[in-house]
Amino acid sequence: MRIAVTGGLGFIGSAVVRQLVGAGSHDVLNIDSCTYAATTGSVADIADSGRYRHVKVDITDGDAVATVFAEFDPEAIIHLAAESHVDRSIDGPGAFVSTNVNGTFELLTAARRHAESAGTLDHLRFVHVSTDEVFGALAHDDPPFDEHTAYSPRSPYSASKAASDHLVRAWHETYGLQTIVTNCSNNYGPFQFPEKLIPLMILKGRTHQALPVYGKGENVRDWLFVEDHARGIISALFEGRAGETYLFGGNAERSNLQVVHILCDLLDGLLDTAPAGGHRELIDFVTDRPGHDLRYAVNASKSRAELGWEPSVAFEDGLRMTVQWYLDNEAWWQPILDAQYGGQRLGSVSRTSTP
Repeated sequence: MRIAVTGGLGFIGSAVVRQLVGAGSHDVLNIDSCTYAATTGSVADIADSGRYRHVKVDITDGDAVATVFAEFDPEAIIHLAAESHVDRSIDGPGAFVSTNVNGTFELLTAARRHAESAGTLDHLRFVHVSTDEVFGALAHDDPPFDEHTAYSPRSPYSASKAASDHLVRAWHETYGLQTIVTNCSNNYGPFQFPEKLIPLMILKGRTHQALPVYGKGENVRDWLFVEDHARGIISALFEGRAGETYLFGGNAERSNLQVVHILCDLLDGLLDTAPAGGHRELIDFVTDRPGHDLRYAVNASKSRAELGWEPSVAFEDGLRMTVQWYLDNEAWWQPILDAQYGGQRLGSVSRTSTP
């Protein structure tokens, strides 16, 4: 199958690309504009495959996307290209509206026109990858999100993703484009950009720097190993029903402080040296970010029932693999720290400030 993947140089997108190309039966076109979070090293293992090609195209450029579709003639599109960091959306929401909302609109428009011109409107599959953050926040005793949960986004990031989800569903209902929406819990694993919680704690802890934890560290997330999520996305493409929504979660709810504690203990055991009292002594509770949702959790029973999918990597096992990967792969993350992101705090704009 010819599959176009947008955002395939990003964290989740690269995992999807690696799995698709590794299957040996698909031709994959990676459409990625190479923003700050794109890393070619994430697809280095498959970059020379005759079944893989990357084009530097911004999805907000509808004409460029249309040209690429005409040349590649995709049978399926997996849409992952997005601005994705909540803290950055607080500092600069405009980029999130541009890429996540306008970019998705241009991509849907190009996909529909290409499918109509090729006579494949009933067959071209369009999988849109979203987030559980569109559903808002849960209290500690609330049931997890499912595909029927009402949308209630709380940040510029989640609002932009909610808007893009609605556009994708509208293109199915109005124009007949064969779309599927997926929503996932927090991903972690190798190749994640260092601004995110887990890699940031690993890299700061490696050199015994302060480990910043928002508020009291009580915010809870459901953690999903990225390779499990990539399997889910691919299963939705091949096994999912058009017009449906599928959720992917890791059954691994942990507070941020619990996650950081586990990381500290792993670093104590894996590094040759540790701070006096261990890495937990480096934890520094800092002012919380605006609008920080208390808890997310996902009910993935529909994905289990209809797609035969379930997470395979236990959180503690995946976290150990992730810590070891970052310790072993300085050549991947050090250039990022040197040129793109040095570990500074993001998303500290107050409610009364103007970004």
